[in-house]
Order: sequence, then structure tokens, then C-alpha cells
Amino acid sequence: NMPTALQANPLSDRSRVLSTAVVEAARRLGLGSTDLNAIIGTSQPSASRLLNGKYFIPEGSKTWELSAHFVRLYRSISSLVGGNDELARNWLKSGNQAFDNRHPLEVVKRVEGLLHVCEYLDAHRARV
Repeated sequence: NMPTALQANPLSDRSRVLSTAVVEAARRLGLGSTDLNAIIGTSQPSASRLLNGKYFIPEGSKTWELSAHFVRLYRSISSLVGGNDELARNWLKSGNQAFDNRHPLEVVKRVEGLLHVCEYLDAHRARV
């Protein structure tokens, strides 16, 4: 039987997994800490530390929930563009009639916008 101090902490493992997924999605979408902190609702310093692997998103927090949606957003865009990160970045930073000609990147910086863009992408994925 393993001593308690050496047992894996499932909460920190989950935090590490989600944090890693957020960093990977941000990197692939070409987003820095300024965009990321606006999307996942964390401070600028925390977003910067997250991108540098020095911060993990606390499970159960509002940032946790928004981060899960951000990863969902990336996966949806990626599947629609066949995994082409350049196309995903271009889509995110181009005006879109579905969002009153605003860039999806601006829309997702508000909670309801992030959810709206995720739903929009999911609806398009269902048609593919």
C-alpha cells in the first residue's frame, strides 16, 4: 500500500490536464495571455503563469468552467477545419455574420458569447 503523501491527488491531476489543454488550445489558436485571461476569466498574471506552466486552473472555479468551454471551442473549430490551426486562427479573427460581423475572438471574451460561439460551432459540426 502506497504512503498517503505519495498518492496522486486526483484534483491536481484534473487541474493539470485541463490547464495543459487550455495552453495547447491557446498556443494553436495564436492567443496570448491578454486574450486568454479575457476568455477564461482569470487575471493577466495568472494567464501568463498558466501559459508558462506555472499555474493550474483550480477545479470548481468559474475559470475552470470557462476553460472547459474554451477547450470545447478549440476542438469544435479544429474539427470543422480538419485540424488546420492556421484556418482556425483565421476564422477566430475574421468578421462573421453570425456574430453581427464581429470577430469570434471578441465575442468569446464574454461568458454568454463563449457559450453562443460554442453552440454555433456545435450546430455546424452536426451538419458536417
